[in-house]
Amino acid sequence: MTEAAPGQVERYLDQKLRRGPIHFTLIDPEKSPGTAAGAIARRAAELGTDLILLGGSTGISPESMGRAVLEVKKAVRVPVVIFPEGPGSIAPEADALLFLSLLNSRNLDLVIRAHARSALHLRELELETIPMGYLVIAPGMRVGQVGEVDPIARDDLRSAAGYGLAAEMLGMRFLYLEAGSGAPAPVPAAMVAAVRAAVRIPLVVGGGIRSAEDARPILAAGADVLVTGTVTEEEGAGTGFRSILEEVWRARG
Repeated sequence: MTEAAPGQVERYLDQKLRRGPIHFTLIDPEKSPGTAAGAIARRAAELGTDLILLGGSTGISPESMGRAVLEVKKAVRVPVVIFPEGPGSIAPEADALLFLSLLNSRNLDLVIRAHARSALHLRELELETIPMGYLVIAPGMRVGQVGEVDPIARDDLRSAAGYGLAAEMLGMRFLYLEAGSGAPAPVPAAMVAAVRAAVRIPLVVGGGIRSAEDARPILAAGADVLVTGTVTEEEGAGTGFRSILEEVWRARG
C-alpha cells in the first residue's frame, strides 16, 4: 500500500518551508463575513502572509464558509485553506482543508469518527486534505472547551513531545500546537523546543501570538509555521501583525 501523495497546497508549503519559517493568517468567517474576510486577507497577503486559513467559530455553515472562500480567493493569490470546526464547514471552493485530528480530545468524534463520516464526501469533492495532528496546550480557551480536551499542562514537555511523535508515527504530515484563540500567552518556547526535538514533520504554533516579542522565542525554538488570528481581529493588519511577519522574515535569514 502506498501513502497518498501530497496535493498542490502541501507541495507549495513544502517549497516555502525549505526556505525557512512561514506565516498563516486565520480569519473567522462569522466575525469577518464575505467581503470583510476578503479585505483582511488582501492586506495580510500584501504584507507577506503565506496562506489564509478560514475557520474558528462553532456553527459555521457551508454557505458562510463558501462565501468567505470566494471573496478571499478574489482578493489574494496565496492558498485559501479551511480550518474546520466540523463537517459543516466544508466548502469545495477552497484550495484545501486541514484534516485535523484533535489528539487530546475525550470525544472520539474529534479524533477520528467525524473524519470517517466526511472522508468519502471529501474524496468526491476532490478537495485536497492536509493530514495534521492538533494538540491543545493549556489554557486551551474556547477550543479546549468545545473540543472536550484534556489540555497539556504548559510545563509537561514530555507529554507534548510524546503526542507529537505519535502523530508523526501515525502518518500525519504536520503537527499543530494550539494555546487557543485569545490565549493570554502563547505555547511556551520550551515546549516548542521539546516537540521540535522529537519530531521531523513541520511544526505549526498558534494561539496568543500578538507581537514580535511573542513570536521571536517560538521561532527560535524551532516552529516552522506561526498562525495568528486574534491580533488581526483586534487591530487589523496593524503594528502587531506586521511585527510578527517581520520576525518570520528575520528567521528565514
